[in-house]
Amino acid sequence: MSVTGGCQCGAVRYRAESLGRASICHCRMCQKAFGSFFGPLVAARGLVWTRGEPARFASSNKVERGFCAGCGTPLTYDYGGDAVEVAIGTLDEPGRAAPVIQLNPADKLPFYDTLHALPWREANPSSEAFLSSVASNQHPDHDTNRWPPEALK
Repeated sequence: MSVTGGCQCGAVRYRAESLGRASICHCRMCQKAFGSFFGPLVAARGLVWTRGEPARFASSNKVERGFCAGCGTPLTYDYGGDAVEVAIGTLDEPGRAAPVIQLNPADKLPFYDTLHALPWREANPSSEAFLSSVASNQHPDHDTNRWPPEALK
């Protein structure tokens, strides 16, 4: 069963025949590339670009990272292996790629293991009003024939 995904603005879309091992990488390069505490990646077998192609950056002499030049979404991690890895959050159904392993623990941020214990902020009338006024320009989680729609141009 194939899977699809793409960047936030919709300029780059892909399809893969299947997914392999999903992981989160704590290395400093992944932290910077994702602007996050770790890089969530999954092997994408039979990856093809169905709209546009990512721009690329050689983050080391061994790895090339793909990203959308329009919106900056991190898309791929390519180390020359048998499958390019894609960012889990770019999948149209990211729940299909639950990580099964963590990599590079030496670079794991010291507070990472306590994040689950942080308090949740409850919704309040002002945040609900703000959220209900947001009009998303984000590409939907499915393929489209044309993007952006006329309303966003």
